[in-house]
Amino acid sequence: MVEATGHVGMLIVASGVLHEGDITPEKSLKAIDPAALAQLFAVNAVGPALVAKHFMGLLPLSGRSTFAAISARVGSIEDNRLGGWYGYRASKAALNQLIRTFAIELKRSRPEAVALALHPGTVATELSKPFRSHGAAGTFSPSEAASDLLAVIGKASADQSGQLLAWDGSRIPF
Repeated sequence: MVEATGHVGMLIVASGVLHEGDITPEKSLKAIDPAALAQLFAVNAVGPALVAKHFMGLLPLSGRSTFAAISARVGSIEDNRLGGWYGYRASKAALNQLIRTFAIELKRSRPEAVALALHPGTVATELSKPFRSHGAAGTFSPSEAASDLLAVIGKASADQSGQLLAWDGSRIPF
């Protein structure tokens, strides 16, 4: 059991779904399916919230620690210029709000802890495969993305807690 080992210095939630089976990104409002919407929220927002509920108490009371979850730029409400992808966008926006709220609560008991939503860029995985050009610039291998995100986590300060940060450390507006 994790509790037997003491505190956890870093938690990273890397779950996410954009498409699977009958779930596909909606191109119009007419395409919204309630079951697909519920599944997207369950994986992209509820899952990370439950991980936070059960594990953030294991972060040390003092010293730097991190809770991070993989989000997406398309979850930014302010940055939405294309529309579409209703369920994925909304579920990642919900995750971003959860991270912001986690950060506020964490600051009360663990002032040096950092809660982050992270945008890894376009990663060459099955999630992005149908939506990326082969060999397109700005596409990262999973190992490159992981390395970039670990660097962002390593440099993040408590003042950045609650933010959505990109793979290069830049802040993405909520």
